[in-house]
Amino acid sequence: MNTLPGLFISHGSPMLAIEAGQVGPALERIRFNLPKPEAIVVLSAHWEDDALEVSTAVRPKTWHDFRGFPEELYKIQYPAAGEPVLAEEIISLLQQAGFDAHANAMRPRDHGVWMPLLHMYPEADIPVIQLSLPRFYTAKQLYDMGQALAVLRERQVLLIGSGSITHNLAELSWSDDADVPEWASEFRNTVAQHLQSGDYESVLDWKNLPHLRRNHPTIEHFAPLFFAMGTGSRMSLVHSSFSMGALGMDIYRFD
Repeated sequence: MNTLPGLFISHGSPMLAIEAGQVGPALERIRFNLPKPEAIVVLSAHWEDDALEVSTAVRPKTWHDFRGFPEELYKIQYPAAGEPVLAEEIISLLQQAGFDAHANAMRPRDHGVWMPLLHMYPEADIPVIQLSLPRFYTAKQLYDMGQALAVLRERQVLLIGSGSITHNLAELSWSDDADVPEWASEFRNTVAQHLQSGDYESVLDWKNLPHLRRNHPTIEHFAPLFFAMGTGSRMSLVHSSFSMGALGMDIYRFD
């Protein structure tokens, strides 16, 4: 059986759960283009923490960690089980790589995890484990986390960094036909070109990317990309689009 890749997924607005847009079908195609995973591990932008933690819950709750959206969005559940045995192994792998990793059996599953998985694996029949995003980690440390867990790909474990290639909510447009601003497209194109050419160092050196602060006033939605980069040395583009003008919806595959 083929080794699974690592993925970076731009999960966009919570409305993706009920309005698929362009990225929903792209996420659905992943299911048909890959062998069915034995488990899924996700590092989400929405679990920032001071510590590196791994969810060891047997069945984490679906957390609707947002406000002001249609009522139907709050009724959605993603009841995939956890996998405590694998979670403990992940903690061990991270510790062997020099990380101070800990178990967390209480954390609910945020929308950065369940929202894209609704499109990828709607049956929710694959165990899902979530990792925290340590807010003080460098890009290199997150990359090294991905490298530490890359061995799991050979066991049909799908590794995902879930964030957004651009993420400045103050700059978004609610018009369906909004133009993509040049500062967003240039940032996205630069990152993708670096990755496709194998120049990971220029992405890990993220402070020098063009228009960085306009695309990412805070870094938490970009940071899951560093984790995904560590899972594979060859990047290929799965999907690229923008929604609401400046919100990049790219998906990258790492082999």
